[in-house]
Amino acid sequence: MSEKINFEKKVLSENDRLAAVIRENLNARGILSLNLVSSPGSGKTSLLERTLKELGEKLNIALVAGDVQTENDANRLSKAGGRIVRPVITGGACHLDARMIDRALNKIDLSGTDVLFIENVGNLVCPSSYDLGEDMKVVLISTTEGDDKPLKYPSMFRRSSLMIINKTDLTEFTDFDIDKVKANARTINGDLEIFELSCRTGKGLDAWYEWLIDAAAKKKNSRQ
Repeated sequence: MSEKINFEKKVLSENDRLAAVIRENLNARGILSLNLVSSPGSGKTSLLERTLKELGEKLNIALVAGDVQTENDANRLSKAGGRIVRPVITGGACHLDARMIDRALNKIDLSGTDVLFIENVGNLVCPSSYDLGEDMKVVLISTTEGDDKPLKYPSMFRRSSLMIINKTDLTEFTDFDIDKVKANARTINGDLEIFELSCRTGKGLDAWYEWLIDAAAKKKNSRQ
């Protein structure tokens, strides 16, 4: 057992070293980097599609789309207007790591980029342990899931800076309690910023767009 723990520590140590290099390079360019994490089906790709269609002419957005076996999400994002979309196929791994991101970014021209989105593999466990060089993790949860998700997966919510509650248009058809999930999340992370929206109807998306534009501008200005 001790050998396994030492091996895992070594892997995470090397990951963190490379993540620090990625972060330094992105910071030098003034690029806001967001690592989107969620359970499968929460709506990460749908959120990115709506964001590309609305802000694609206002922000230069690059995307790294992680998937276990296919390039389906990357293809969807390209069709939605993504000009720089790099797929990463993990081949069965339940998360992206800094090495995968480094390889993907080496094949992307980031000149003029304002925002880098990393769409992680659908999983609330493994991705919480891996720093990808991002500014922050953004965790998505949908109203078709349980409102106890923050309590069941505290590490992810503790390490995220932003929580997006998606599919709010479906609350009348579920037992999901938005106030309860917000309270549960804040018992884990009192500093968590929360957005409520629906990618299907568009309700609440304007607040997300405004936050993203403002955050990108602040990141760009911090370089000066």
